[in-house]
Formats: sequence, C-alpha cells, structure tokens
Amino acid sequence: EPRPDHASYLQSWLTVLGSDRRAIFTAAAHAQRAVAYLHGLQPHSETLGEAA
Repeated sequence: EPRPDHASYLQSWLTVLGSDRRAIFTAAAHAQRAVAYLHGLQPHSETLGEAA
C-alpha cells in the first residue's frame, strides 16, 4: 500500500536527477561497492566445510 514517505523518497530522487543526471549511476556504483563489501564478510564455503 502506498505511504506518504514513498512519495517523498521518489520526489527526492527526481530533485537530485533534475540537477545531476548521472547521480543514479553514482548511487548504483556506491550500492554495488556496499554489496561487495557485505558479501566479502560472509564465510566462504570452504570455511563451512561445504562443497563449492
């Protein structure tokens, strides 16, 4: 169900993109680095004794 904060979140992105069309790519790059960092914190399958 729609919430008021959803609309304000989207409006904030529209405002940013209005002044910087590459902002979405910058945000996506930062998100990818965050995911890679978090993925790197996970135990490796060799550590768990599982087959790869």
